[in-house]
Amino acid sequence: MHVAVVRHAQSTENATKNTGFYQDPRPWTGPAAHALSRDLVGLTPLGFRQSVWLHEVLTGLVGPRPHLYTSQYRRALDTAALALPGLTPEVTPLLNEQHYAEATYMTKRELFATFPDGAEDRRSRKHLWTPPGPGGESLAEGVLQRAVAFVDQVLDAAGRTPHGVVAVTHHTAILALRSVLEARPVTELVEEARVRKTPNAGVLLYELRAGRFHAAATAEPDC
Repeated sequence: MHVAVVRHAQSTENATKNTGFYQDPRPWTGPAAHALSRDLVGLTPLGFRQSVWLHEVLTGLVGPRPHLYTSQYRRALDTAALALPGLTPEVTPLLNEQHYAEATYMTKRELFATFPDGAEDRRSRKHLWTPPGPGGESLAEGVLQRAVAFVDQVLDAAGRTPHGVVAVTHHTAILALRSVLEARPVTELVEEARVRKTPNAGVLLYELRAGRFHAAATAEPDC
């Protein structure tokens, strides 16, 4: 069985990182910002083209009718709908982006002034930093635990899934999934991501052999 981990296509949040959603000062409170990020952030025209590109790539890697999982975020759902039309995704919070709770969209200046106790972790140990407020989760614990649960779910269903699996998710969740699938420490993957992240619409393909996952291929859009 093959599992394709896909980062959602380019969203309006990605495209306006310094001029829109991340303007300083931020115009949203934590709860409002999280709802905005989850429910309203859709794809750019480039994101639509990347999703169409994904259709051909994913069909070649995992076949025309894989078991499709997505996060609960609109940008992941839109990517899946365009990349694999006609399939009904299994929507799961296990693939959601890291929840930043009250720190969602906060500038570092605002964060450190409002929550000084967590400033050092955020500066130098970001994988251990737990965002303040209800539901805040660190990469090394909360997101990684969700990744373990998702991979366990895929393994449990392996014998009942004749086709491949596609998981459309987000940057931080991909770091956690890679840690599980590749048996590598999160810290190592975080350092690699400082140099280069998995791009929007990037695909990481894994093959399940003898109960273990092995990296099989990668694909990236040229647009």
